[in-house]
Amino acid sequence: MRALEQHRFAAGMSSLEAMEAAGGAVAVEIVRRWPGAGRAVVLCGPGNNGGDGFVCARHLHAAGWSVIVGAWNPQPAGAGDAATMRARWHDPVLPLDAALAAIDSATVVVDALFGIGFTRPLDHDRVAAIAAGCAPGRAAAIVAIDLPSGVDADSGRVVSDLLTADLTVTFGELKCCHVLHPGRARCGEIVRAGIGLEATADDLTALDIRLELVPPPRISRPGAGAHKFSRGHALIASGGPAATGAARLAARAALRVGAGLVTVLSPADALIVNAAQLTAVMVRVADTPADLAAYLAEPRATALLIGPGFGVGARTREAVLALLAQAKPLVLDADALTSFADTPDDLFAAIRGPVVLTPHEGEFHRLFPDLSGEPDKIARARAAAARSGAVVLLKGPDTVIAAPDGRALVNVHATPELATAGSGDVLAGLIVGLLAEPGARAADLLDLVGAAVWLHGEAGLRCGPGLIAEDLPEALPAVQAALPDAPRGERAGVGQRGVSGAQ
Repeated sequence: MRALEQHRFAAGMSSLEAMEAAGGAVAVEIVRRWPGAGRAVVLCGPGNNGGDGFVCARHLHAAGWSVIVGAWNPQPAGAGDAATMRARWHDPVLPLDAALAAIDSATVVVDALFGIGFTRPLDHDRVAAIAAGCAPGRAAAIVAIDLPSGVDADSGRVVSDLLTADLTVTFGELKCCHVLHPGRARCGEIVRAGIGLEATADDLTALDIRLELVPPPRISRPGAGAHKFSRGHALIASGGPAATGAARLAARAALRVGAGLVTVLSPADALIVNAAQLTAVMVRVADTPADLAAYLAEPRATALLIGPGFGVGARTREAVLALLAQAKPLVLDADALTSFADTPDDLFAAIRGPVVLTPHEGEFHRLFPDLSGEPDKIARARAAAARSGAVVLLKGPDTVIAAPDGRALVNVHATPELATAGSGDVLAGLIVGLLAEPGARAADLLDLVGAAVWLHGEAGLRCGPGLIAEDLPEALPAVQAALPDAPRGERAGVGQRGVSGAQ
């Protein structure tokens, strides 16, 4: 957004008019949501975010509200848009501590302290004073301008623990802190105000913006001449007799999402366990890594998932390397990742074809220990994808998907109810089911994984409280029926753009 603003201002857009529009938009939201409050305390910082706050204060005052303004700096300083807007506020400006002391349960607090340029911790005493003044329950509501103060806009990390907003009014496109935790949890409800700073397709190209939200996908429906083999044959590697459930969850999801055939490749001692609980999903014996590789080598086999319940150790490493040698589409999840904790470079060196790695934070640390300290989750995922040569799906409440070429997606379409055993196995099955379509290409992989993540999230939202992993595949028919068809010849994938940051 910083780059986009400069791009627009250089083209003739007035930065002062943009600030006026931003502060006015925040005031409109406040009056609309809390019409009976009539009292606001506006906390203004030293930069442009503070300038937005002075504009908001003026608009609230014009609407008949009682407004107290507290400033980070007691005396006006310098020139620029923020100084101009401060000069247009003709009522008193209190020291910040005095304004904080005026907050009560009938007050709407406007947080205009720090915006997208905030990166360094504040003085401890100042932090304590602001945190106490804006403590939960002390005010009627806290409204953040652009983002909650104390949060790093680029990574979502909390630099100084100041406050949590009930509402955040931002401008143009979302910033990374609006979609990445823990910053996202500080935002409350997020409203995007249209003030002429929305990105166009030309802006994305000119600024090389390669980070988007995962939107609802378009679904590739089978044509009139389709048959089961034309829709792809997904293979799922199963664990032993006491660890078969994960493979079956994944297999059910792969079948539901559209794979024409799904086969669970089972050790002989687990064959009866799997066969007794599967109907449309086929079961075949595969006891050794060579057996798995032979099944994947068959011409009609189009993609394979290995990892869920498969076991950690040398046998899994051998199997994964044998499968990677086929250069066919693979999804590596769970045990298939942890098994390379001591030798991650062996895994990365073997990746040739389309491969998706699906680590949660713990598995990510095992494969990429030197990247785990990076607070920016998007940067971590991008670096991991570039190093491994695979698409990396870094799971969590703010799932990030990154491709080796630097493109990335962030998913916010999900529910905490998905934090349940087996949910990740279903997600892995959705990915391999979409990846099994014969037309899958490496160039489609990022959008394909994004589609799987969105479907997973929507299924979770529809199931609601009490969901268990077995519910998710059964929700998919209704989820997919509600989505638009992809144009003929186009694969399932991203159907519309939603920019979350210019990086």
